Amino acid sequence: MKIEVCYTPQAYPLFHNPDAVVVVIDVLRATSAITTAFYNGVLKMIPVATVEEALEYKNNGFMVAAERNGEIVEGFDLGNSPFGYMNSKVKGKTIAITTTNGTQAIEAAKKASKIIIGSFLNLDAIIDYLNAEKKEVLFVCAGWKNKFNLEDTLLAGAVADKLIFKHGFDTHCDSTLAAIDLYKIAKHDLVKYLANSSHRNRLANLNLERDIKYCLTPNQCPVVPVMQGKFLVKA
Repeated sequence: MKIEVCYTPQAYPLFHNPDAVVVVIDVLRATSAITTAFYNGVLKMIPVATVEEALEYKNNGFMVAAERNGEIVEGFDLGNSPFGYMNSKVKGKTIAITTTNGTQAIEAAKKASKIIIGSFLNLDAIIDYLNAEKKEVLFVCAGWKNKFNLEDTLLAGAVADKLIFKHGFDTHCDSTLAAIDLYKIAKHDLVKYLANSSHRNRLANLNLERDIKYCLTPNQCPVVPVMQGKFLVKA
């Protein structure tokens, strides 16, 4: 049961493994928002890569979330702030969603046999799910526009660390070992460790510090979103 970490969606073809469960990660903020949405009663979500696809769903009467560069795209119902999904208006709904990075990572991994959504918010639920699956694991970090970022790597390291040292998984993958080492350095204060990171500062400049702190607080939403066809559903 080996574990690998792919740091950017662009690199996914180098890592594709038909036997692996793919964990898509976009800590700040898409996968955190998706996890929060399901915890608050969303029925299904439809991740799409482009704003144009999202607009088609909007024109067909769906509730639609669209975010680019950290902000809601004008004319759409929601962005990718988790706080937008903490109310009764989303309960029982099917929501289409497109984001700058997270839905691009889902699109990149679409040939995977199974895709689940990971965040710090569902950290232990993800660990339990992967341990029960007993399959190889591939973490796909969304990064920022196909560049490496720290926060997604830290989550991959957090999950990999528990799977290897508590549940008998294995790795000889340098990117996984690096992710684990970074997590061990950062784990006692994730917010402080990420103080100078690019996307943390990008969001802080948009007055989204509350989102940052929420997304870095583990185990607030113990659910596991999983892809079934074109839909994300709660496992």
